[in-house]
Amino acid sequence: MTGAVAQPGEPMPGPDIDAFYRLVAARRDMRNGFLPDPVSDEVLTRVLTAAHQAPSVGLSQPWDFLIVRDRAVRERVRALARKQQDMFAGSLPRSRALRFGDLKVEAILDTPVNIVVTCDPTRGGRHVLGRHAQPQVAAYSSVCAVQNLWLAARAEGLGVGWVSFFDERELSAALGLPAHLEVVAYLCMGHVTEFPPAPELALSGWARRRPLAWAVHDERWGQRGLPGGSPASLLADTLAAVAPADAGAMAQARERQERLTKPSGSLGALEELSVRLAGLAGDCPPPVPEPAAVAVFAADHGVHAQGVTPWPQEVTAQMVANFLAGGAVVNAIAAQAGAEVCVVDVGVAAELPPAPGLLPRKVRPGTADMTAGPAMTADEAQRAVEAGIDTARDLVAAGNRCLVTGDMGIANTTASAALIAAFTGAEAQEVTGRGTGIDDEMWEQKVSVIRRALARHRPDPADPLAVLAAVGGLEHAALAGFMLGAAALRTPVVLDGVIACAAALAARALAADVVDCLVAGHMSTEPGARRALTALGLRPLLDLDMRLGEGSGAALAVPIVQAAARVLRDVATFDSAGVSGAKE
Repeated sequence: MTGAVAQPGEPMPGPDIDAFYRLVAARRDMRNGFLPDPVSDEVLTRVLTAAHQAPSVGLSQPWDFLIVRDRAVRERVRALARKQQDMFAGSLPRSRALRFGDLKVEAILDTPVNIVVTCDPTRGGRHVLGRHAQPQVAAYSSVCAVQNLWLAARAEGLGVGWVSFFDERELSAALGLPAHLEVVAYLCMGHVTEFPPAPELALSGWARRRPLAWAVHDERWGQRGLPGGSPASLLADTLAAVAPADAGAMAQARERQERLTKPSGSLGALEELSVRLAGLAGDCPPPVPEPAAVAVFAADHGVHAQGVTPWPQEVTAQMVANFLAGGAVVNAIAAQAGAEVCVVDVGVAAELPPAPGLLPRKVRPGTADMTAGPAMTADEAQRAVEAGIDTARDLVAAGNRCLVTGDMGIANTTASAALIAAFTGAEAQEVTGRGTGIDDEMWEQKVSVIRRALARHRPDPADPLAVLAAVGGLEHAALAGFMLGAAALRTPVVLDGVIACAAALAARALAADVVDCLVAGHMSTEPGARRALTALGLRPLLDLDMRLGEGSGAALAVPIVQAAARVLRDVATFDSAGVSGAKE
């Protein structure tokens, strides 16, 4: 810091401002590289002084700091953390669990001092300014103290790691804390060999940092734009980022396939899939697309009122609960594939209670009856597309390298057939299937409903948002956005059945190069799926006479997609293995 002092109301001197922002950018959550050197009492006091200067609601200063050096206490605490880590690992999909096993997530015994930051939500009595309506801000104030402590420690050259693998009440009891206190943070502090250039979780590939532009909304939620910049459109920015496959990487992949220790072409479609993955990644060999995440987009359909399915509309919400409880087919298949499952509510007619794995992104409670008017407005269609883009962004930022489409919505095969007919020019009867198993009479009614909707709206495939608004479903729009968001981030998407295929046609109409990120997981028995995949130029990996939906067929194909990349990466070449190639 410089010796200059800012006058009241003036900014700090320029070098001090620069130093502050460098400090913020250099702060790290440390778990590795700690030295045994003790932290001096003088330095520790300075760090705690900075923490104690944090802002707090009503100047209540609800924090206290418990310094823990005793090794026996820390060993007991570490045992509690290990128990919670094991429970967390047991809840993870297989690929995530394997990666978690390689991470060091705490340094309780590696550091000379641990600091427990507590919160007393009763401090200051009943009349603390600002705490009456929002009592939770006491804990928020204590978190501000944690951040001050962290920044001061970094300025002193000390590493700090935040350990959160605890049952809070169990930890509180182990530390002998009064029952009214809450443990806000358990911190490990010590000198380190070096500070990494980026967060350790980012360097390990566990997660990525979200760009600031993803997190800033101007004046109202969803209106994007950095301060002083032009208003941004999530959809427009995403479409601009969708680019074709890298031809150079694809050429390298084809050349490498010819040098692998196997006859040329002997892996059939797997070889071309590996080439496509290299083109998408812009690298040869491409990264193995794992971990994978299945996003089940759920919504209801007003066309249900036309008698196109024997299933009651309530089944949509009931199946969402089944997904979240882990009891659906897609849960079982995803577990086998090592993929996680999340459910995105973009338009379920019922109100869904909060639950782990549920992403509440409802645009409206189901579409309108497309035979009586548009299924939704153009604005609602765009909002649903952007909900899908955001979902893809969040899952990729969380470390997933492969996204899988899932869907749930009673009557959604009717909307799918209408979309496929609109985008391909097919006749309604050519792309209308039996859905959940309807009889001839109901199938004829379904075809009639689709014909009436198409005749009423005459959707123009050159205006894909208008097509989605007229005859699509909220989950179709969100799935289209999901594909676009993944393509913008060069991440492969495995398509499931006819619902995903219909959405893919909409996505391609919005950005033709999106097809380079799409992998057809399987061939659904729904006739519209075959017509859509032909139009998209995609060859399905599996053909098992499936028509369940949910993401089940796509999840089955995930290991094949991963194997394609792994073969290109791991199989030896003739030269490296000392194996003679075929005679020319």
